[in-house]
Amino acid sequence: MTNMVMEDYTQSNENFNHSSKERFAELIENTCGRYCLGPNPSLARFIYALIFLVTCLLAWSIRDYGHNALSELERLKGCHGARDCLGAEGVLRISFGCFSFFFLMFLSTVGTKKLEDTRNNWHSEWWPVKIILWIGFMVIPFFIPSAFVQLYGKIAHFGAGAFLLIQLISVISFITWLNECCQSEKYYEQCQYQVMALSVMAFLASIVGITMMYIWYVPNVSCKLNLLFITLTLVLLQLMTLTSVRSKVRGGFLAPGLMGMYIVYLCWSAIRSEPQTEFCNKKVEAATSADWLTIVFKKTEVESEAGVPYGYGFFHFVFAMGAMYFAMLFVSWNSQNTMPKWTIDVGWASTWVRIVNEWVATLVYS
Repeated sequence: MTNMVMEDYTQSNENFNHSSKERFAELIENTCGRYCLGPNPSLARFIYALIFLVTCLLAWSIRDYGHNALSELERLKGCHGARDCLGAEGVLRISFGCFSFFFLMFLSTVGTKKLEDTRNNWHSEWWPVKIILWIGFMVIPFFIPSAFVQLYGKIAHFGAGAFLLIQLISVISFITWLNECCQSEKYYEQCQYQVMALSVMAFLASIVGITMMYIWYVPNVSCKLNLLFITLTLVLLQLMTLTSVRSKVRGGFLAPGLMGMYIVYLCWSAIRSEPQTEFCNKKVEAATSADWLTIVFKKTEVESEAGVPYGYGFFHFVFAMGAMYFAMLFVSWNSQNTMPKWTIDVGWASTWVRIVNEWVATLVYS
């Protein structure tokens, strides 16, 4: 009897191991089929993001540590402003190379609709060719005259503004979509308590943020500009809430709560961007790394099996504008000067860009 039990146990254990091995092999096969065989637009997004990240780090390194090498280049002899100017021009040249790469990808992939399109293969494959192309775009700008680079720096102001607008629309679109989804008949009953809790947390976070800004950035009544920025943010938060809960709108509290957190963040980042010498901005040094994170929200859309999962052209266009944006962050929206090491986006120009971005966000949402 014991032997029969042991045999049954051994047989069942072997069957289980065999079944587990089959499932594991199937998982590996599906993974390889998804990420290694044929064009893979999902994986391509991460590779392009990695290329963009490496470019940003390269621009940062050149700004802070590349002055000696840049001073030896004949093409930079026309740069006036010595050390700071060389760092700014180095950033602009890297930015121009990155912009050129992604704008070329935009031109070559815009309008792609079907997976069978040859441009889908170009977007998702051919990585050795594109890496060589990217390296070329990183090198060639250093042989371009300074006058052209300065012209690009002026144009980059508008491209960076377009990137901020895209980011703003994406955030508002995501918040609106999430609010509509939670308010729909399909999910309202099962999500109402979670939505209520999230709304309360969002408003509490906004109030805490505004309170802390009053404490940090308005140490006395002489800090009138900071007082104006923070108070106006509080007023805008109240206006958005009243607009959203009107009987004709019926938007609930989730959307204004999340938008409130967003505009409080924009106000904080604007004040943080004020020059470090200002008496009313003692927390600037502790927050200089915040601009490394830029989030663009996008809701998932259902595509047909033959259709591309996302718009390739728009995807590359956002990165092209992002190349101009990171240049403005590194030079503080002033193509003739740079900032001290390990600082990003500090200066009055940066402050006003962010404050205006906050006001535009409120206007677009309302």
